Amino acid sequence: MNIEEYRDYCLSVKGATECMPFGENVLVFKVMDKMFTFATLQPKNGRFWADMKCAPDKAEELIEQYRDIFWGPFSDKKHWITVYLEGDVPDKLIKELINHSVEEVIKKLSKKKQEEYYRICERYRMP
Repeated sequence: MNIEEYRDYCLSVKGATECMPFGENVLVFKVMDKMFTFATLQPKNGRFWADMKCAPDKAEELIEQYRDIFWGPFSDKKHWITVYLEGDVPDKLIKELINHSVEEVIKKLSKKKQEEYYRICERYRMP
């Protein structure tokens, strides 16, 4: 997945917004004002990477399975992973990880905020 496809997919998430609170080289995606993924706009070793929230047990499994998924150098190593976007991780899995990251964010919200998010999602489904 290239960086443009990553951005397009993140923006397709219901209620997602993008911003650059850490400067012009870090693209951040949020739902309900909570970050679910961010990506550098300066490639490392010629490749773009993104950090995503991930359940710790799932993260450990993925890190064992893919060389291009690892604990990120700039985030909490218990709840965030780094994924090289153009590596051995299939695009389908990257999309699943983005969705999982959103789910991890939503489940940490208060019940009231969760209900608000689901109402937003319903509005997106209407024609």
